[in-house]
Amino acid sequence: MLGGEPTVRDESWHFVDVPGFTRLAFQRVPEGKAGKNRLHLDVDVSDIDRAVGQAVALGARVLGDRHSDAAGTFQVLLDPEGNEWCLVTPPA
Repeated sequence: MLGGEPTVRDESWHFVDVPGFTRLAFQRVPEGKAGKNRLHLDVDVSDIDRAVGQAVALGARVLGDRHSDAAGTFQVLLDPEGNEWCLVTPPA
C-alpha cells in the first residue's frame, strides 16, 4: 500500500523502505499484549544524539540504555502516551 518491497532480516524482524519516507520495521515479540505496543516503529536517523534531543524536546522520554548490534544502534523512547518506539542508526 505504501510502496517499497518487504524485506525479511530474520524470522522475527521485517521491514519496508517506503519511497520518500522512513523505514517501517516490524519486530515479533514473544509475549502477548500486556504492556508493550503491538506496533513498534524504528525511525532511521543519521545522528542519534541529535534525534534523541529533538524527540525529547517534542515530549518523548528516553527508556533505558542505548543498544548496538549487527543491525545498528538503537535508543528506545516513549511517546507522550507511553508508546515505545526506537531511533536507529545503521551499522557503520
